[in-house]
Amino acid sequence: MLNRLFKLSDHGTTVSRELQAGLTTFAAMAYILAVNPNILADTGMDRAALVTVTALTAAVSTMLMAALTNFPLALAPGMGINAFFTYTICLGAGVRWQEALGMVFVNGIIFLMLSLTGVREKIVRAIPYSLKIAITCGIGLFIAFIGLKNGGVIAASPATFVTHGDFNSGPVAVCLMGIAITIILVARRVPAAIILGILITSLIGLFVSDGQGGKVTSLPGSWIDLPASPAPVFLQLEFGFLQNWSAFQIALPLILTLLLVDMFDNIGTLIGVTNRAGLLDADGNLPKAGNALVADSIAAILSSLFGTSTVVSYIESASGVEAGGRTGLTAVSVAVLMLLALFLTPVILAIPAAATAPALVVVGIFMLQSVTEIKMDDFKVAAPAMLTILCIPLTFSIAEGIGLGLICASLLALASGRPKDFPVVGYVIAAIFFLQFFRIFPFSG
Repeated sequence: MLNRLFKLSDHGTTVSRELQAGLTTFAAMAYILAVNPNILADTGMDRAALVTVTALTAAVSTMLMAALTNFPLALAPGMGINAFFTYTICLGAGVRWQEALGMVFVNGIIFLMLSLTGVREKIVRAIPYSLKIAITCGIGLFIAFIGLKNGGVIAASPATFVTHGDFNSGPVAVCLMGIAITIILVARRVPAAIILGILITSLIGLFVSDGQGGKVTSLPGSWIDLPASPAPVFLQLEFGFLQNWSAFQIALPLILTLLLVDMFDNIGTLIGVTNRAGLLDADGNLPKAGNALVADSIAAILSSLFGTSTVVSYIESASGVEAGGRTGLTAVSVAVLMLLALFLTPVILAIPAAATAPALVVVGIFMLQSVTEIKMDDFKVAAPAMLTILCIPLTFSIAEGIGLGLICASLLALASGRPKDFPVVGYVIAAIFFLQFFRIFPFSG
């Protein structure tokens, strides 16, 4: 039944491989169950309820993506967007969290309209194949950088911006051991290498001091707990900003900024993960792209109803793809584990960052391998590709990296006297990014 439902044979995969891939993706993104509530709670939202709605929105949205596309793509409240929700909309602009949820709802409705009319799919198709590969590579560097940062291997420096961390620190030492272990397991083609690396590293952490009187990995106080009620945040969205002009003037740039960031973070992740899974066609386009975009549009609407910031496609899905995931069964596995996590949150939270960081580093290596598909001997291809690859991690933004790459590609097409080499929609997107970057766009906020 599963083979027929998810077309496993057509994708050269098996039930066990898909379930294993789902477990890998879940392990790589489970941190969101703790991090998202911590960020959003600064707005005054109930932290316990946020844990529940984070898991519920992730599960429902991921199931929806699997049903509409059969892609191994998991969704959850987006990192970066939750910070924008809290620190820019609520704390910065003084918007109550209930009205901020209303803005997320409006953002989702606009998303859905653009998706149903095919505008978002045209935007995806407007990105040249070389830039799609560059996005994959850039995201690879981005998540590897995040992994090294979370593991303490890379630290901030006032002189050089970044430097190495304290290698004598227990958590950093455990992370470095985890990277070594995971790389060796992958190189030896050990099945489920990434998830094994996470588990082995977590076990090592039980015996290493964290430098603060405890261990890197702490055993949970309890193994099973009942989920908290979502009632304090569920269906609490308000639309007061639509009822008077002064409030609407404040809300409009915030909504449009949400729209811009959501659109390109989603598109970047969608392209990066599906390319690595071998789902792009010979022309570099993604079959069922329209369905995927409709799914994450509906997910954005659902997130506002449940009571959290915007749900997006998760780049950590790439870890499941590297573990062999090729169909929606991987996504369904993630969704089920998210629901189970409602009862096993203490256990999940016991996995330290030092143990999940190596997984992100190794996945980043996998994704960067796609760079060989870019024709680097052609400067008109190499320049925008390089800018995209470099700027995604250095700006700490998938969207801004894509924008800079598109601006460069469009300028080169015009300057070389071959404007038709770049699609019209691509020029429009590049122009919007240009206006946004230089604060010329009237709704840039």
